[in-house]
Amino acid sequence: RPRRNRKTEGMRSLVRENSVGPQNLVYPLFVHTKDYNEDIESMPGCERHSVDSVMKEVKFAHSLGVNQFILFPKIPEELKSNTADECYNPDGLVPQVVSRLKHSFPGISVWTDVALDPYSDQGHDGIVSSDNRGDAGKGRILNDETIEQLCRQSVCHARAGSDVLGPSDMMDGRVGAIRDALDAEGFTDVSICSYTAKYASAFYGPFRDALDSAPRESSNAPQNKKTYQMDPANSRESLVEAANDVLEGADMLMVKPGMPYLDIIRLLKDNTDLPIAAYHVSGEYAMLKAAAMNGWLDEKAAVLEALLCFKRSGADAILSYYSRQAAIWMNE
Repeated sequence: RPRRNRKTEGMRSLVRENSVGPQNLVYPLFVHTKDYNEDIESMPGCERHSVDSVMKEVKFAHSLGVNQFILFPKIPEELKSNTADECYNPDGLVPQVVSRLKHSFPGISVWTDVALDPYSDQGHDGIVSSDNRGDAGKGRILNDETIEQLCRQSVCHARAGSDVLGPSDMMDGRVGAIRDALDAEGFTDVSICSYTAKYASAFYGPFRDALDSAPRESSNAPQNKKTYQMDPANSRESLVEAANDVLEGADMLMVKPGMPYLDIIRLLKDNTDLPIAAYHVSGEYAMLKAAAMNGWLDEKAAVLEALLCFKRSGADAILSYYSRQAAIWMNE
């Protein structure tokens, strides 16, 4: 009778297999160059923060036990280009924020996104070719040329004080190139959490609203990211990506999105010895928030269950826009 182990809360807690706490959370923060915050309509409760607001938000979340923070910048349009050169500007938005955070909160870990799309006037994670030899007669995403920019961006972030780099671009071979670039500059302690299994998902829409980073319809660029992000129909392919990232020197492997891809989290957990991160993405957040706002779900119960499911499936770290609120609930 399995119910004997469920008969009281004391018994249930005794045999509970998994738990999740603030120490497992990575808090994504959107930051822009303006001196005030802006609401993100498709992500109620989330904002594009001013730099000063980021400092306050980190201080509060850190007081609740959240120790990991990842930055996503909204870059002014006039600074964007196809080659995304602003991504390695040492005086740019991300290096400034990283430097201030590490000075004010030396006990936290600051993660930074490594990809070109926030800085691209094409809305892609890589440089777009000028020809029409790509998918559907559009330009191609240039792999090796993009990696050169990602290496410059990575070293720039490391110099500013970034603790963990998150290459989210899905270019082939970028983890090894970034590792070599970091080591050559003496940044041997900077970690790489590779977006190993990043799928070409429909669940990213609100994030792209927040950063204005969707592919541009008016450009020569492909209208989606399917030539470099993974096909949602595939699972075994994630093992190929994981094997490459392990060999190239990744310290952690990420699966994105999260809830619809719990099987991939478990697959990687069972086939690698590296820690696994899961990204509870903007579309997942928006669905939970909309249901809660309409009274269709108990928000606290549903969110904490979702985070626990990530842990149960094998995730060690969980990137979630609910990190702040979840930490409050966890501390009650």
